[in-house]
Amino acid sequence: MSEITMDLRLVFKIPDSGLRINGLIQGLKESSSEIHETILTTLMKALEERMIERLLQKDPERYRRNGHQSKSRHLKCSLGTISYRFAQMVDRQKGRTFTPLAEALSIPAYEHYLDDALEPPIGLSIHVSFRRATSEIERIQGQRMSHTTVHSRLQKFAHEHNPFGDLKEVPFQFLLVDGTKVHLQGPSGKDLGKVEMRWALASLGSESRFEPVGFWIDTDWAQIRKDLQRRLNYKKLKILFSDGGPGIQENLLRKGMDHQRCLWHGKREFPYLLYADGAKKTKQAPFLDQLQSIPIMNFSKSQMERLRPEDRPLVERISKQTQQGFQALLDALSPEKYPRARAYIENLIQPVTTFLSWWLKKGKIIPLNTNAIESAFSHVCNRIKRVGRRWSEKGLLNWLQVVFYKIFKPDLWNLQWQRKKRFLKIKLISIQAICYWSYTIT
Repeated sequence: MSEITMDLRLVFKIPDSGLRINGLIQGLKESSSEIHETILTTLMKALEERMIERLLQKDPERYRRNGHQSKSRHLKCSLGTISYRFAQMVDRQKGRTFTPLAEALSIPAYEHYLDDALEPPIGLSIHVSFRRATSEIERIQGQRMSHTTVHSRLQKFAHEHNPFGDLKEVPFQFLLVDGTKVHLQGPSGKDLGKVEMRWALASLGSESRFEPVGFWIDTDWAQIRKDLQRRLNYKKLKILFSDGGPGIQENLLRKGMDHQRCLWHGKREFPYLLYADGAKKTKQAPFLDQLQSIPIMNFSKSQMERLRPEDRPLVERISKQTQQGFQALLDALSPEKYPRARAYIENLIQPVTTFLSWWLKKGKIIPLNTNAIESAFSHVCNRIKRVGRRWSEKGLLNWLQVVFYKIFKPDLWNLQWQRKKRFLKIKLISIQAICYWSYTIT
């Protein structure tokens, strides 16, 4: 380790009256870019001179000075814009001219924006549009950049990181799947219509959070099953959580795996099936009341959390009443008159009661609804549908990979950017400031 001592003298023009703390802060904020540039360029000059001297001492016959670059490089970072003319040296052995400081600090040869300048707008573009993200960063940091620059760097970040690789060593027990419609566009903005965007989340068990394990665009559940089997230890999965959409149970539920249908989706979708069978709103009321009266359809997570081993007789009674309630509803739904609604209830009975049987067998609580878990995706879906509107398939998948890091794994997000910067920190040892006053007498 070595030390660099810097004497910095700052001269501020301060009004004699009317100054407030906000004005003091704003004035310092406006001058911070100039201060940071001075400090940074001074440090760079000191480092550069030390590197040149070491190279000349190491092999004076091989290296020699070769002035400076003809033009200054303008590097944009989170501290502002730094203008610097790099010193050049000639390597006689390799027959090349190089800039020792640029190589030592891993400064990109052709990029003006350094990584730490792009991290804030890329992270912000997860929540708002690329244009809004760049304008907000400009307002806060005074750093101007185009939305296309942020977009291209986001694509590059996604290309360099793969969060959904081999996860076979992770002992996932629960799998949750869902999907939504997204609008795609092709080359030259060609409208490709709406397709299904699907995702899967996995959890280590009752006490663990769900985390994304895959995103797919316009991919059927059979292909998704193959992808998950290739990357996850699928045989260890014990429960599949879903809203019961077409093809999910048939393709993703393996033998010996339980299926938990979402209670909230079960209640919400039943009226649509009745309507499809020709039952208008007034005729639906008795069936909806009957479904609502089934004990399990009114259960909540807080009720499950309050259960104790001594409550087992109560849970068994609720389970029995639930089976009786569903059977009564099936008896009321004529197979000739309400074929769709009846088939829906028949397929709902067992999957929707899995959380009760799981508690009776193991004494553990599992999620009753997927809507609370899906809420983590609510603003993601809103960003996709209301802000982006139309996406290319590749662009959307890249954006979703960045979502994984930024929203679901913020620690990994910070770690990836630290790795990307590849820095050794410098440490401030001491700081001292002395103020000198000068007065203008009028």
